[in-house]
Amino acid sequence: MAWIELGRLGAPYGIRGWVHVDSYTDPPEGLLRYRDWALRLASGERLTRRLGEGRTHGQGLVAQLEGVASREAAAALTGAVIEVERAALPPAGENEFYRADLEGLAVRNLEGVALGVVSHFVDAPGGTLMVTRESNGREHWVLASPRHLRTVDLATRVIVVDWPADGPAE
Repeated sequence: MAWIELGRLGAPYGIRGWVHVDSYTDPPEGLLRYRDWALRLASGERLTRRLGEGRTHGQGLVAQLEGVASREAAAALTGAVIEVERAALPPAGENEFYRADLEGLAVRNLEGVALGVVSHFVDAPGGTLMVTRESNGREHWVLASPRHLRTVDLATRVIVVDWPADGPAE
């Protein structure tokens, strides 16, 4: 079974078991459409909790999960990763992709230079960055925007980017 990470639980909110939620969905409140959340704890243990209530709060979300009725119980879940089964996600739209579907794909630039494979993504103030890693460990941090992501071919598992090979490396 494939799991997709859609968010993370933050600190408790109030005294009745509510928690702050960092959503990775677009829009963020889209996470609230999923009623059953698989929570992966720091220990690696996975448990399922049903979403009781949830709403936007400031720049994020707050939620109450069934079976979590106190601040202490909510605090025990701080940092848990919210996952859903891949099969539960709606199909991606045209020219839209789930990050998990891009991880592991080979990346090359318009000149044909290999930039490694997609390792992970980083959300930054200037936009989402796609981090690729070459076999020698060198990383390229590519702005994941339509301007820079020219083609994504899931069948051949190749992404072509408009990004220099000698660009910013970490």
